[in-house]
Amino acid sequence: MHELDAPDLTTSETPSPILLSWSSGKDSAFALRELLADPRVELRGLLTAVNTTHQRVAMHAVRRRLLRMQASALGLPLVEIELPSPCTNQEYEAAMRTALAGPLRDGVAGVAFGDLFLEDIRAYREEKNATLGLASWFPLWGRDTAKLARAMVDSGQRAILTCVDPRQCPAELVGRDFDHALLDELPPSVDPCGENGEFHTFVWDSPSFSAPIPVSRGVIVERDGFVFADVVPAG
Repeated sequence: MHELDAPDLTTSETPSPILLSWSSGKDSAFALRELLADPRVELRGLLTAVNTTHQRVAMHAVRRRLLRMQASALGLPLVEIELPSPCTNQEYEAAMRTALAGPLRDGVAGVAFGDLFLEDIRAYREEKNATLGLASWFPLWGRDTAKLARAMVDSGQRAILTCVDPRQCPAELVGRDFDHALLDELPPSVDPCGENGEFHTFVWDSPSFSAPIPVSRGVIVERDGFVFADVVPAG
């Protein structure tokens, strides 16, 4: 376990300008809330990987239009990492460097992530950020995920399960609200925050949003071993 969830900048006189790796889901939304309350940082914008073939957020399968509606509701610039499908690791890293070129020129000094406890993922992010001269921030790192999941719901954050891995989580939960009722139903083997990839979410309302994003639930499909629930902009 890491002793620090972010670089020690307590002696800095000015906040460090950073981007938040934004998945469109509950973890990044709650991380944003924590960052907005942290005087050590100045949140400059959101950073999101987008599958350009399907025009959706990678893994979460959220429509690009909804992603942009989230950024608008937050009043933050959105930096989109354009990924092909399929995408190799080399292509991902090249796309990341391209997407960050502008923010780096503008003085962004770090990227924050909503990761919770997967050490290998954290190490990878820290290594790749370091090659670009960027600090890495993990405002939710090491928290008890059962308590954290409940805190997300209690905060007024509202999310929908958009993707479920049926090998780890009941497929019928896709399309459900991420709420206390769902948390009560999760099998003990499923992490309450889905940190092991059991499920992914889309946040349509948050105390950080200027207004809720009107959505409706669309079709449910199975693709590449995962079950997806489409979320559609309403109106």
